[in-house]
Amino acid sequence: MEYKIDDKKLKANIFISFVNKVWKGRYDIEKTEAALSKTFNITAYDGDMLVGCLRILTDGYFFGTITELLVLPEYQKHGIGSKLLYLAKETSPTMLYFGAQPGVEAFYEKNGCKKSLQSYMIEKDKF
Repeated sequence: MEYKIDDKKLKANIFISFVNKVWKGRYDIEKTEAALSKTFNITAYDGDMLVGCLRILTDGYFFGTITELLVLPEYQKHGIGSKLLYLAKETSPTMLYFGAQPGVEAFYEKNGCKKSLQSYMIEKDKF
């Protein structure tokens, strides 16, 4: 497994193909490219195949958030998500906050994450 910190070569078409195996959706390639350029991307590759990705959005001083931590289903429970979290902790200049999907709390707690603030969201209307 090869891990890349601040993977600037991560392309939208590769990311969309990967993310559709985890979170099926209709993703715009230009918007995805713009989003990837604004985050610090830590990736895991099995050969040439992207199998895991953790994205951090940070101001570099006060605040950082993990926008998502994704691992292909067939690669889960092999330590990839744990390694991505470890690399995020080691390389982020700030504390990291994030929300978690229900049912995965034990994974984050096992990896040293502590429960913190309650999470809320403000949804945008779809156009």
